[in-house]
Amino acid sequence: MRPDTTRTAATGDEAVAGLEFTLNRRSVLAAGLAAMGGAAGGGSAGAATQPFFQRHGLPIGLQLYTLGPDAQKDLDGTLAAVSKIGYRAIELAGLLGRTAPEMKAAMDRAGLVCTSAHIQGRAMGSQSFGGDLGKLADDLNVIGVKSAVMPLFYIPDRFELKPNPGEDGPAFLSRLVGQMTVDDWKWNADFLNKKGEALKAAGIAVGYHNHNNEFAPLGDTTPMDILLQETDPSLVTFEMDAGWVTAAGRDPFELLKTHKGRFTLMHVKDIKPTTQANFALKQDPTEVGSGMIDWKKLLPAAYAAGVRQFFVEQEPPFPGARIDSVKVSYDYLAGVTA
Repeated sequence: MRPDTTRTAATGDEAVAGLEFTLNRRSVLAAGLAAMGGAAGGGSAGAATQPFFQRHGLPIGLQLYTLGPDAQKDLDGTLAAVSKIGYRAIELAGLLGRTAPEMKAAMDRAGLVCTSAHIQGRAMGSQSFGGDLGKLADDLNVIGVKSAVMPLFYIPDRFELKPNPGEDGPAFLSRLVGQMTVDDWKWNADFLNKKGEALKAAGIAVGYHNHNNEFAPLGDTTPMDILLQETDPSLVTFEMDAGWVTAAGRDPFELLKTHKGRFTLMHVKDIKPTTQANFALKQDPTEVGSGMIDWKKLLPAAYAAGVRQFFVEQEPPFPGARIDSVKVSYDYLAGVTA
């Protein structure tokens, strides 16, 4: 879903993309560089001046949701443009109508790898945690995915997946969140534990991606606290969307420190200072490095806390062509020395 407003981003990620009010929608190199620096007499000081991603031997990834409409129309052209910018890894938000082998072939042609994919909770398409897990594992293994991330909470089956008259996607989902109980969130945690146990044998880690509504007060706790407390760390990891954490008025540094080791993936998403703290899926999006998040501090803090996969993502509306914003973010991150 992509609401047409200037202050409300789409709900984030494919979790609600195309909603139309349904819910279809690495550090060997671092060690080598350090050794080379020592041999050259540069020592650690030389390594410290290298850009963050180069120093750690990590690719700058892109969540393909950012280019969703473009990729849907011209997958090969879009992936080629992504690769030309410098990205080497992508995170999928669905297969865009392709089969797993077709998607893998397209990525190979562009010289891209895919280590993570967003997988819906409900069985609404060919890939979901609520469908055939064997088929899901087979598809993900074909593509090379190692992390299967649920991008949105599983909406209780008792809820009618239909908006009220005049209700847009963010308002619809926010209303449902407001009706969910502590037990509903514990059910979500148990659901993730079960899927994590089932897919672990296939070499796939199950994760959960946050928006900002998981930080809304729920009695003396929050949905995010429940998910973190009730999931088994050996079965479930988390993908921090730094933009949505910040939009909720929460501190991503504090969250990483308090739950060190639980977040292994991150959406590198920036927001403008005009964003007002909320739990209703609202933010003022912007390119990475142009907003209010201090990436020169957050990137190393995330790495120290266990994050090893970083994916640029930006919510609409965009100031121009989506691919231009994607390049701005890449160029900034490629030069960050942190």
